[in-house]
Amino acid sequence: MDRIKITGGVPLEGAIPISGAKNAALPLMIASLLTDETLTLQNVPRLADVQRLFDILANHGVDTSFQGKRNGQDSLAGQTVAMTASAIVDTRAPYELVSKMRASFWVIGPLLARMGEAVVSLPGGCAIGTRPVDFFIDGLRALGAEIDIDAGYVIARAKNGLVGNRVRFPRISVGATHTVMMAATLAQGETVIENAACEPEIVDLADCLIAMGAKIEGQGTPTIHIQGVPRLHGARHTVLPDRIEAGTYAFAAAMAGGDVTLEGASALHLERPIELLRAAGAEIDVTNRGIRIRRNGHGIEAVDADTAPYPGFPTDLQAQFMALMTSGKGTSHITETIFENRFMHVQELARLGARISLNGQTATVEGVKHLRGAPVMATDLRASVSLVIAGLAAEGDTEVSRIYHLDRGFEHLEQKLSRCGAQISRITG
Repeated sequence: MDRIKITGGVPLEGAIPISGAKNAALPLMIASLLTDETLTLQNVPRLADVQRLFDILANHGVDTSFQGKRNGQDSLAGQTVAMTASAIVDTRAPYELVSKMRASFWVIGPLLARMGEAVVSLPGGCAIGTRPVDFFIDGLRALGAEIDIDAGYVIARAKNGLVGNRVRFPRISVGATHTVMMAATLAQGETVIENAACEPEIVDLADCLIAMGAKIEGQGTPTIHIQGVPRLHGARHTVLPDRIEAGTYAFAAAMAGGDVTLEGASALHLERPIELLRAAGAEIDVTNRGIRIRRNGHGIEAVDADTAPYPGFPTDLQAQFMALMTSGKGTSHITETIFENRFMHVQELARLGARISLNGQTATVEGVKHLRGAPVMATDLRASVSLVIAGLAAEGDTEVSRIYHLDRGFEHLEQKLSRCGAQISRITG
């Protein structure tokens, strides 16, 4: 099994190109099921989760072709993919595919809207909480679907098509917002989604659907209006930059010290993380190239943070921020408000010398002067990269095992950090 080895204590200097957002690419790929014409996506990241979703969509009849790189294009640039679902050959998404990645459950919306039926396995994904699919099911039922659950499968039918309605989520859910919004594009009449997620990835999907002929207003606000249309057509769309990847490398630069530019990163999508970085002592400049992070000589200050739905501090950056706070001067408190089981990285950070105590959903981090390298184990996607961040600043060598988690969400991680001087390599086998 592959491992990543890091020799810490080397400041980062240089530029890191930010990939297309995984959390945007996945629903955009699923949107290809809504039309029999070709949807071309640019800046698609090369990730294990993306490849898994290609396999799942192929099972439904989506033909995928990859366009070659242009002359002079950076070797780390994203790929361009043309996806065509001219005919849906199977409306069943089996357990052996869906169980590997939670987001694949979202195919239920487009399949139901276009074909009037879908049989989709209950989802898998990172073990960071229960994350039930009740909101998805209730939202689709509000659009007129008949839904049963049998033997681990959600069986959905809408023989006469979906019908627009008012859908109000009891709690903000990005996945449910994606799913209901896609389904509503082909429903009869108007759908109003209330308490919708406001994440940039929601806006990116809406913009793509509009390019495909959908009528959507209010994306990026808590209330989204969708006027259903009879059919959607093909389009070309560029996946937005990954704000979670950008935030991750920003915390890494602050942790290791140095001067790093995150090429293509959007500061508008990272306002709260940038506030926390500045409070922690990093210098942040927004340039026409992206975001520049510097920390030279200034120690890391302890800062408190609570996760919250966008535009708050993302739960997907909580573990990375905690890694930074392990070297903070003083005590910081980090409260996780989104998922109930997202502190699995704490024990692994403790192996590097971190001092962290847990009380319910709040972690108290007492900064230490030095972390020391040790063998550690990744427990989920975001936790795994927090161990890399800590290893960049730790004395000696750190080896991170079970890095298949990393490959699910970070494209060319070792190459990007190596370009900036990090002593990091992958050990195969």
